[in-house]
Amino acid sequence: MAGPEPQPVHFVIAGGGSAGWISAAVLARFLPPPAARITLVESEDIGIIGVGEATVPLIGELNRFLGIHEPDFVAATNGTFKLGIEFADWGEIGNRHFHGFGDYGADIAGLPVHQHWLRLAREGQVPALGDFSMAEVLASQDRFVPHEALSGEAAQFRHAFHFDAALYAAYLRRLAEGMGVKRIEGRIEHVTRDGRSGHVRALQLDGDRRIEGDVFLDCTGFASLLLGQTQGVGFEDWSQWLPCDRAAAVPCARAGRFTPFTRSTAKEAGWQWRIPLRNRTGNGHVYSSAHISDDEAVAQLLDGLDGEALAEPRLLRFTPGRRSRFWEGNVIAIGLAAGFLEPLESTAIQLIQTGVTRLVEFLPGKVPDPALAAEYNRQTALEYERIRDFIIAHYCRTRRTEPLWRQVAAMDLPGTLRAKLDAWDASGRVPMYDLESHQEPSWVAILLGQGVLPRAVNPRTQLLPERDLHALLDQRRTTLARAAERLPDHATFIARTCAAKPAPAT
Repeated sequence: MAGPEPQPVHFVIAGGGSAGWISAAVLARFLPPPAARITLVESEDIGIIGVGEATVPLIGELNRFLGIHEPDFVAATNGTFKLGIEFADWGEIGNRHFHGFGDYGADIAGLPVHQHWLRLAREGQVPALGDFSMAEVLASQDRFVPHEALSGEAAQFRHAFHFDAALYAAYLRRLAEGMGVKRIEGRIEHVTRDGRSGHVRALQLDGDRRIEGDVFLDCTGFASLLLGQTQGVGFEDWSQWLPCDRAAAVPCARAGRFTPFTRSTAKEAGWQWRIPLRNRTGNGHVYSSAHISDDEAVAQLLDGLDGEALAEPRLLRFTPGRRSRFWEGNVIAIGLAAGFLEPLESTAIQLIQTGVTRLVEFLPGKVPDPALAAEYNRQTALEYERIRDFIIAHYCRTRRTEPLWRQVAAMDLPGTLRAKLDAWDASGRVPMYDLESHQEPSWVAILLGQGVLPRAVNPRTQLLPERDLHALLDQRRTTLARAAERLPDHATFIARTCAAKPAPAT
């Protein structure tokens, strides 16, 4: 005899922006009516953070899941394409390297390409390791096509996007509302909890309006109104490893190279980002307030712009770290309400995307199961910690001598990162743990890019005769170079494929 039909769950999302509208769109796609009702509460009086947004390739999976047509998406958000991140003056002033979205080709004799490269580098001159990364080859020439347009070794890369954060939220809003999400304009004045269970029961809005629900998603940003303030979930401060605690952001007129990559330039007390959009460039300076004043940081930011500033710089204050739990009772925090890691590797959208898709995996019913919440919290904590370690790795092996850089070079590292770096130093390999966001080629790009050489490489690299190894690498290098020279530049590709006029923000 069949049991009773499951009751529809009412999801209430507190807050809009990227976190709120990604959550709304994903839930609506997974749970169309009558399986669930989805209500999003936001106030247009509360702005969203970001003058430009950079992403990682995982966003492609989100777009495909939501049925987003990529050229329309790029056009509607003033978007551009991203093949990776160029790092300037990290490690030491004058250093320049690239973290591309791809690897360095198939293993040779059972070992990663970088191991063989290290062998040859010890024995004499070798081409740059980036010559074996299609993402880096394309980026160095400001060329772009998606990997689907290529084949073989030339197709071993992926791409992400840059876009206007406000236009992105508006785009997702139109998509989500088209799938039945109900939006309510209003400010949250009070959160009502059940006296016995402690679960959130309703949001009290201005105008004496009450929004009841079963499961609440906290997308209220740094305020963490539901999880932090109402549920009292604490915050783990990671400032001992990530001392930057402020950012200044400003858009400027587009000028110079129209690059298919983000640029990160290390400064005396932090680093500056450059995100190229179709109509302007997004810029910011992430810095440690213990090592530079706000006025000095803003002056450095403005001095490093490609073109004329288009607005007054905005200052943001933050504490790096995460909530000790992300799901408490019937509240799940998504985005900045859950934690913050500086945007050095553009992981903010990723953490929103994985947070909400993990929620769907452990989907709560009308009464969430504590066992599912515990596993959600375990997995999410690991993801944050893995990304944290990768970001710290950019800082801790440095030869710069300014006070901030001396501090990060001398700090005690998390045990997981220390184990990775010890293994790298000993053998040129990086062990991978559960829920890693960045695989070995990403670590190799950063460590070798900053001149962090291992003491030894795997002795199996000696099994292949040097002449044969050179022949294999030369063939791969030539294949990528020839494939790249036939492709359009970034601007031409966008003009051909993403020419629709951007939709206005709503």
